[in-house]
Amino acid sequence: MTVTRFAPSPTGRLHAGNIRTALVNWLVARQAGGRFVLRFDDTDVARSTEASAASIRDDLAWLGLAPDIEVRQSDRFALYDAALARLAALGRAYRAYETPEELDLKRKVQQQRGLPPVYDRAALALTEADHDAKTAAGIAPHWRFRLDIDAPIRWHDGVRGDCHYDPAALSDPVVRRADGTWLYMLPSVVDDIDLGITAIVRGEDHVTNSAVQIQMFEALGAAVPQLAHLALLTGADAALSKRIGSEGVDAWRAAGIEPQAVVALLARIGTSQPVEAVADIAALLPGFALTHFGRAPARFDPADLQALNARTLHLMPFAMVADRLPPGMTEAAWLAVRGNLATVAEAAAWQAVIARAVSAPADPDDRAFIAAAATELAAQPWGDDIWSRWVAALKTATDRKGRGLFHPLRHALTGRDTGPEMAALLPLIGRDAALARLNAAIA
Repeated sequence: MTVTRFAPSPTGRLHAGNIRTALVNWLVARQAGGRFVLRFDDTDVARSTEASAASIRDDLAWLGLAPDIEVRQSDRFALYDAALARLAALGRAYRAYETPEELDLKRKVQQQRGLPPVYDRAALALTEADHDAKTAAGIAPHWRFRLDIDAPIRWHDGVRGDCHYDPAALSDPVVRRADGTWLYMLPSVVDDIDLGITAIVRGEDHVTNSAVQIQMFEALGAAVPQLAHLALLTGADAALSKRIGSEGVDAWRAAGIEPQAVVALLARIGTSQPVEAVADIAALLPGFALTHFGRAPARFDPADLQALNARTLHLMPFAMVADRLPPGMTEAAWLAVRGNLATVAEAAAWQAVIARAVSAPADPDDRAFIAAAATELAAQPWGDDIWSRWVAALKTATDRKGRGLFHPLRHALTGRDTGPEMAALLPLIGRDAALARLNAAIA
């Protein structure tokens, strides 16, 4: 079974970049009939909050990205302890004691000598007596994972293709601090193994992490999941930033953006496929493939989101929006006006046009025409096709056509110069109201 995961740290709100990561992992899992896991990487207890976790859950629910399982790293420390002990027994984890200041000094010396600033593994030379002396002095160790530097690390990336990394260019990563707290690298691998994660999709800023973690999977005797690294998002000004779209779900909802528009845009930007409006997130599944994503940075422009939102509304059925529409708006009214909306909130203005009195004085040059139109409308039998029959009769009787025929009628009936098709609006306005508006226009 395909199992993917989204692993945010609950230290803030989601933004466009990590929403895109969550979405792509959801699509990979759902397309294969698999599972999508939400894992809160909350090993940083000081910065992680329940409020942030709750907001992430709410945002994913609004977007339609419901996980099948939710776990927290703060509940799983015993698993990490056991994995570290196993790696230590295998000679793949070791204790070190350098302070940040000492490590910084070492890096400066290496740079001055033209060497890469890689940890020199000095701690591997410590004897048990040395460790005992540190313990006696009250100095606790931090733990590093020992990389195998004898051969390149290789994998086939779902986006980037064949990849390789020279482990000799990397420092043995610290996996647990001297105070006992965990860093990202090892707990993530332990969780991926325990939860049966088969595919990991994340940003290309994790490529180096992936190289290290491949060796961790192998050292723990586990299969390496399929790896894929998405190009990062850029903004409208082309400045590369992981925080593009940092306004996030709260701001989008306040602006009337539909979740379907968000996922439709983020699923396709950076791919070879066109961005298309969808009424349901499930419509994104057919044809989805990681191979459609390119390696060039993907441009996220909030203006594109707004434009796509309007196209999304044009597809949405009444049942999907009924609980957000103004009182009295019927399905027929929604279908008539949705093509002219940028947000659902704008439906209220058109419901007012349909249901309330309109006072729109006619242009003096159109007064005789409006009077004739009222007389003709009163004589016409009412029905759903009333607009087409009415304007056809007026065209014959007045010899008007085009804008000169349609615009005065629209203005008198709606008070607007543009809007939904009058063929759909006029039956909703009703016979009596339409006649009253025509007569008011020439009163």
